[in-house]
Amino acid sequence: MEVLAALNLGDIAQVFSKMGMFPVFDVAYYIVSILYLKYEPGSVEVSRRSPVASWLCAMLYCFGSYILADILLGSSPIDYFQHNSHILLASAVWYLVFYCPLNLFYKCVAFLPVKLVLVALKEVVRTRKIAAGVHHAHHAYHHGLFIMVIVGYVKGSGVALISNFEQLLRGVWRPDTNEILNMSFPTKASLYGAILFTLQESLWLPVAKSTLILIFTLFMVTSKVVMTARHSHGSPFALIESWVCHLLFGSPLGGSEEDHHHAPAAAPSSPLKTKEELSEGARKRKAKKAE
Repeated sequence: MEVLAALNLGDIAQVFSKMGMFPVFDVAYYIVSILYLKYEPGSVEVSRRSPVASWLCAMLYCFGSYILADILLGSSPIDYFQHNSHILLASAVWYLVFYCPLNLFYKCVAFLPVKLVLVALKEVVRTRKIAAGVHHAHHAYHHGLFIMVIVGYVKGSGVALISNFEQLLRGVWRPDTNEILNMSFPTKASLYGAILFTLQESLWLPVAKSTLILIFTLFMVTSKVVMTARHSHGSPFALIESWVCHLLFGSPLGGSEEDHHHAPAAAPSSPLKTKEELSEGARKRKAKKAE
């Protein structure tokens, strides 16, 4: 307790929670989001064939969570596009990632040490979006706990939840990659974070919001940076989820994943891996062959 008092954790949390996200943190969010878009199969070809479709996909990757949350709360789905500075900034990032001469910008931001910093900054934004979503829903539906959880969850992982629609813009339809069926770590963490912030907003969790934001941000940043550095697709929740699901539902969560381990070598890779690093590796191999 004396250590915590000496660190003035409450003051640090207050300063951190009031820290502005624009433009540094938001730029990092846009860069990482569009970087993951470029990893997707066919995205580079689409950017050459139809820049408009590529731009729309990039905007969905950057602002999909706002669009989906606005739809759920009865607002216009294009409401966020009134923020011209954010749209122009995200568009500039999209252009540099896909069209920068010699692919220099992509090579710089995809360089692992730089990418780790950008990933960390993106997770700061994700936590703020979850907290803001829960707070917004609390004002609209003061006693709607489930609505608060849903809106916070969507704000944190809306991009992944509408990924199938984004695939249609790229001329790809892969229903097996539905994020509800194959939840990635950020999606699960957004759900758990939305639950925590809902409990805090409803005064069921006796913790200051600024402190919860700081603690959850540290968890998200640490987890995602370690996973990115190790090229890991696991989840810190895996052990607990497996035990809880076995207790409640009679089978461990992700039991189908065990079947994948015993599948033939020719079997396709899991959707989660295809979304990020495996897609990046395949794209890099194609680039090397082209050179």
